[in-house]
Amino acid sequence: MKRALVVVSPNERSKRILREAGEFAAGSGAELVVLTVTPSEEFERTRSALADVGSSDVVYGIDQATESARRRADRVAREALEGLDVDYRVVADIGPEVDSVLETAQWEACDHLFISGRRRSPAGKLISRDLTQTLMLQFDGPVTVLLGEEDEAETEEDRELFA
Repeated sequence: MKRALVVVSPNERSKRILREAGEFAAGSGAELVVLTVTPSEEFERTRSALADVGSSDVVYGIDQATESARRRADRVAREALEGLDVDYRVVADIGPEVDSVLETAQWEACDHLFISGRRRSPAGKLISRDLTQTLMLQFDGPVTVLLGEEDEAETEEDRELFA
């Protein structure tokens, strides 16, 4: 492994997968690229909500959204990787998650992918293919997945990670 992509989102599993990736990278001398993706729909909802506030001082465009997401992900990465001797950089994107992950991995020449996912029931797997499953099928390289429970609720602390 020379360079790994670690996909983070606002949940406690992101810290855990970052730590695992960091330990792996520190042991092998690899570099980490930490990616956070804001889905297009979420960006539009936030932009619309801010526009409804009506302040002419409030400007929320793609640049502001990506910079804000990058800073939040950097804070999470600093905490998760504390004490490890590992080089990393943080990238933020807005768009479809699968496309953003695969394009970033290719652009950054990542040869390993670390993601967190949820355990799903057999019925849940049949009904909808999730991000984790799609990336495992489409990424051209090893994928390390940290699974949580399907019903694992996002906590207030998780939301504050990316607030």
